[in-house]
Amino acid sequence: MDNQRRLQDTVAVVTGAGRGIGRAIAEELGSGGAKVVVNYRRSKDQAEDLVNRLEQTGAQAVAMRADVADVDQAAMLIDKTVTAFGRIDVLVNNAGITVDRTLKNLTCEDWEQVVQVNLNSCFYTVKAALPHFMRQRSGTIINISSFVGQGGNFGQTNYAAAKAGMIGFTKTAALELARYNVTVNAVCPGFVETEMVGQVPEPVKETILKRIPLGRLGQPAEIARCVRFLAEDGAYITGQTININGGIYM
Repeated sequence: MDNQRRLQDTVAVVTGAGRGIGRAIAEELGSGGAKVVVNYRRSKDQAEDLVNRLEQTGAQAVAMRADVADVDQAAMLIDKTVTAFGRIDVLVNNAGITVDRTLKNLTCEDWEQVVQVNLNSCFYTVKAALPHFMRQRSGTIINISSFVGQGGNFGQTNYAAAKAGMIGFTKTAALELARYNVTVNAVCPGFVETEMVGQVPEPVKETILKRIPLGRLGQPAEIARCVRFLAEDGAYITGQTININGGIYM
């Protein structure tokens, strides 16, 4: 029995897809033939630019604004997707932010904001998409977590807790949704060369590079190719945490 899945004509939603890793994922899925919903909250110009680039290659794509940290807007994103394309096949929970402070300086607002965007949004989108996956008896959920959720990182208590929460969510959702032929996996990048990392002062970046056994930052495209692999060839992979981190956490 051939359980290989095809991206061609599937519908993929990528949250936080205007920039960085999310943008690379949306581009990779679109190049594989998926119809891509490029979700953004603030990066309108970048999201629309990506849609134009995908359309120039023959892919179908649409930019959709929604703050997935808001339960109603997250549900609206999924509803609009199904209205536009008739279904949803792949959901990539990539939206995330950082507010880095040591625990003694971290405010309740800092904590709630990061947990809301990084973790709660994952529940909101999956909850909204679940009835469609159940009806189709198929679906792929890929949650972009982080090595920080596994090994911790100085000054990132809120981020570490949220990303660790995504891993726990992934495992339990995989157990519950297997009966509907829905796979749920987490991808944990290490330090990746994005705008966010680009803002780190050079001395700090040098310290980071010394911690990475492979001695370099990851590239967004390397994360994107893993996501595509899970979407196309991951029919028998579920509940897993896949590390792409250059060896910083083993």
